[in-house]
Amino acid sequence: MEHPVLYIVIPCYNEQEVLPITAPMFLNKLKELSDTGLISENSRVLFVNDGSADKTWDIICSFAQSDEHCIGISQSRNRGHQNAVLAGLMEAKDRCDISISIDCDGQDDINAMDDMVREYLNGCDIVYGVRCDRESDSFFKRTTAQGFYRFLSAMGADIVYNHADYRLISARALKELARFEEVNLFLRGMVPLVGFKSTSVEYKRTERLAGKSKYPLRKMLSLAGDGITSLSIKPLRLIMSFGITVALLSFVGVIWAIVSALGGHAVAGWASTTCIICFVSGVQLICMGIIGEYIGKIYMETKRRPRYIISERTWDK
Repeated sequence: MEHPVLYIVIPCYNEQEVLPITAPMFLNKLKELSDTGLISENSRVLFVNDGSADKTWDIICSFAQSDEHCIGISQSRNRGHQNAVLAGLMEAKDRCDISISIDCDGQDDINAMDDMVREYLNGCDIVYGVRCDRESDSFFKRTTAQGFYRFLSAMGADIVYNHADYRLISARALKELARFEEVNLFLRGMVPLVGFKSTSVEYKRTERLAGKSKYPLRKMLSLAGDGITSLSIKPLRLIMSFGITVALLSFVGVIWAIVSALGGHAVAGWASTTCIICFVSGVQLICMGIIGEYIGKIYMETKRRPRYIISERTWDK
């Protein structure tokens, strides 16, 4: 087998503090992989600027001018992490044999790329980077993340436990992934649906090298919502099951009320009535909210708006 052309796809959003540190790391790793004969000399590091408001794009352009192995694309505006990763992968799919997506904060172990490429050479089209522990996370993040993966599995989603967006995908798998046209992206759930032979490589995640995380709780909750509604309809089935249960209990309550009235034992009481009305009303609003979320996602899908728009490429300058 000829040495595969590797594109390392790195989404960036307001990363001017960490990019000068990690960009040379990625370029050195690319050279190391090339020198050991695992990949082709035509491999590249592809940075994706996700509409940053700081000097991220200027830094990318500077690295691209000084090293031909560094290239970059810039989105017309901020579209989010998942869209940025997809934009980079779709830009790379016709230029590479394999791609590896990784965040630019330096937390993911870049040395795991060696094992990923070897697994590809052994016949795997997809290699997932899986964290072996979460010691670097805070208690809150560790607990919520593990709960998130368990909840998604309970909802019937096919995901890899403790895997984020650090993965190798072959060009063949990328071309099939391009056929998935949904707007509400959750790549860690979409990639397993592509199929092909896959495996995983464990690595240890460290602290961010510089700057602040661009993924606050609000964005994590939004991603979790996209994951659930994009991969499973089980919440809708739970609503139906719960509705049937409440209907049966209500029917029993109606029978009890009729029997009590006929027997002359009916007792007037506003407290019990108020509690029942409030409970049922609350349940109805929750159910309507879940259904509305699905309807909203369907609405966004029918618009068929572009998932990303590339405004600049370093090789066009």
